Amino acid sequence: MNLVEYEVKERVGYITLNRPDKRNALSHELVAELTQNFGKAEGDATAKVVVLKANGESFCAGADLAYLQQLQNFSYEENLADSNHLKDLFLKIYSLKKVVIAQVQGHALAGGCGLATVCDFVFAVPEAKFGYTEVKIGFIPALVAVFLVRKIGEQKARQLLLTGEIIKAEEALNRGLISFVVNSDSLGISVYDFAQRLISSNSAQSMELTKQLIADMQALPLEDALNLAATMNAKARGTDDCKKGISAFLNKQELRW
Repeated sequence: MNLVEYEVKERVGYITLNRPDKRNALSHELVAELTQNFGKAEGDATAKVVVLKANGESFCAGADLAYLQQLQNFSYEENLADSNHLKDLFLKIYSLKKVVIAQVQGHALAGGCGLATVCDFVFAVPEAKFGYTEVKIGFIPALVAVFLVRKIGEQKARQLLLTGEIIKAEEALNRGLISFVVNSDSLGISVYDFAQRLISSNSAQSMELTKQLIADMQALPLEDALNLAATMNAKARGTDDCKKGISAFLNKQELRW
């Protein structure tokens, strides 16, 4: 059985966690398969938007028990290699050239909450709970902290990371952690409709460059960030999509991407 499933439907690439008996807990193998499948989706010309979802009741419960037991015997070098293994996944999702939507049908905790955090948009059911619970077991939410501070700001991130509190979807929405709260019976169609709006209304090249700009500018001083923006602006103007879009606008033509 594959730990991760991949399929494309109507220009949406679906990456599905398929370890429901373990609440889709993260193992070394599952992380490897996720990284591989995001790479596959990025290079798949038939998929313009990517959706990360899960089978079973939980979205992802974080690290599994077998993994936590193994940690006790790891050397520093082994722990560093394993940390980089997860880092590569988070960075791959965050910097993917395509928009990534998390479809959260159940609890997303610890590393599972990290998976949702690095996605561009998060749809969740009201019953879903979110939390970075690492501090409760003597661990730290190290990798996700880098992305969470970028996403919701330092003070809000401190509240979640230092307390380890578990919050419901509505509270996660209020804190800027997720994007939409949708009833379970309409979750799939809501994500699909949103993805189709992006697919039909927006240029793939424009979304890719915008994602790159957002990711790269945050660590730069103001003038350097503006120089980057000017460079990206000039680059975007030379793309085929920009030429096509401006031509359609000037000629009052309806444009569907």
